[in-house]
Amino acid sequence: MGDYTPPIYENLLNISDRNKLNEEEAKGIIKAEEFIYELEEDTILTIELILDLHKIAFSHLYEWAGKWRRSDFQVGSHTPPDYTEVPTRMYQFIDEISFRFNNAQNEDKLVSLLAYAHHQLVFIHPFNNGNGRTARLITNLLALLKGYSDIVLYYREGDKREQYLKAIRAADSYDYTPLEELIRPQLQKLR
Repeated sequence: MGDYTPPIYENLLNISDRNKLNEEEAKGIIKAEEFIYELEEDTILTIELILDLHKIAFSHLYEWAGKWRRSDFQVGSHTPPDYTEVPTRMYQFIDEISFRFNNAQNEDKLVSLLAYAHHQLVFIHPFNNGNGRTARLITNLLALLKGYSDIVLYYREGDKREQYLKAIRAADSYDYTPLEELIRPQLQKLR
């Protein structure tokens, strides 16, 4: 079981240039973000919504978009759960998110919810690819549904990227404090 990044030739548009593929993936993420902003204020996070967001973001490029992964692989130093566990873990995730969302009556509990949701999606790694981007979409959706603006948790390089990766590794050991510390200063009410 080695690191897994889908080969560039696996895309439906037959794009062979990595930068062009990155551009197409970014266009898909923008579509998914637009979809999120059009959702009703009383939207509830469901398995179907998570699958739909992934499909909206990646279906123009990959046949596996919007489907649980069907293989095991390493992600850096992280070994995600066996692919056969993904559906069960995702239903458990939804139950826990629903409970935490309904009980997030103050900013501390909201920060805790956002850190937990983001980390768990990255940890479970339910899709072949696009897990981090999907985790960021879900994190922002949850913030939006609570009346807050987007949270920026991804940086391609530099100190902020290292800080983010360190926070994810700490959360792997059930210490969500570093991830919460990245989220808390970004909380901004929309209304």
